[in-house]
Amino acid sequence: MPACIDLKSRAVLSVSGPDARKFLQGLVSNDVEKVTPERAIHAAFLTAQGKYLFDFFIAEVAGALLLDCEAERLADFQKRLRLYKLRSKVEIEDAGDRYAVLAVTGDDAADALGFAGEAGAAKEVEGGTVFVDPRHAGLGARAIVRKEKRDAFIADNGLSEGSLQDYDCTRIRLGVPDGTRDMQVEKTVLLEAGFDELHGVDWQKGCYMGQELTARTKYRGLVKRRLMPVKILDGEMPAPGTPILRDEREVGEIRSGAGGMALAMLRLNALEDLEHAVLSAGGATVLPVKPDWASF
Repeated sequence: MPACIDLKSRAVLSVSGPDARKFLQGLVSNDVEKVTPERAIHAAFLTAQGKYLFDFFIAEVAGALLLDCEAERLADFQKRLRLYKLRSKVEIEDAGDRYAVLAVTGDDAADALGFAGEAGAAKEVEGGTVFVDPRHAGLGARAIVRKEKRDAFIADNGLSEGSLQDYDCTRIRLGVPDGTRDMQVEKTVLLEAGFDELHGVDWQKGCYMGQELTARTKYRGLVKRRLMPVKILDGEMPAPGTPILRDEREVGEIRSGAGGMALAMLRLNALEDLEHAVLSAGGATVLPVKPDWASF
């Protein structure tokens, strides 16, 4: 049976008004024009130098664009967006008191919700929207629903209550980052975190904040490190931030972890000739596992 997890670490920012799409289109990494009631996207907002600031999902509900983002950083995100509002006819509102963000997981999650399983496919539900995770269909679906409709959504779709631990295990196994748990503000470059392969960057759209560095990184092959899963072979789970060593030389860092695996930012040259080297973090031995979708 598919499981539903209440993502309490997430909140919703509403962007509406005649200029809402045009406003976001000039700021974020993905093509906002693709967002419809039948399509959701994942995107990022960067510094002018192309470094990570925020990532979020964008879905359309009742004509407004709803941004599913980190709850603790929503106020900062809202403030930064408002800096660029100028004379645009757009309203940027905290809708966290109205909407709940849910994850629906399990091998049959898409079928239970009436989807074919295509990443980003969306549909309206009473009080909101539900969509297959735009990053990777293996993560299941996400829903943004009115808080008073949350229980009805779970019951109507025959969902059981799931655990965040199980969701994190799936996410980490697939190599998908979770915001600032895995990416460093004003330091991480999108392609280091797999945003290209995880459908978070549109290379055909016009300019946006940080676009020049993002494009240069791709076309000049400047990515020297990547975020990827590692298995904890022995020892306890290293804490986030624990350095990863190869032959006593630091080659990376542990990020989020769950269920015997973690995400780690690793230098790509540390992955060479691994059968003759050992990677360690704290007191644990770690083994990098390249995700099936990754092209590095």
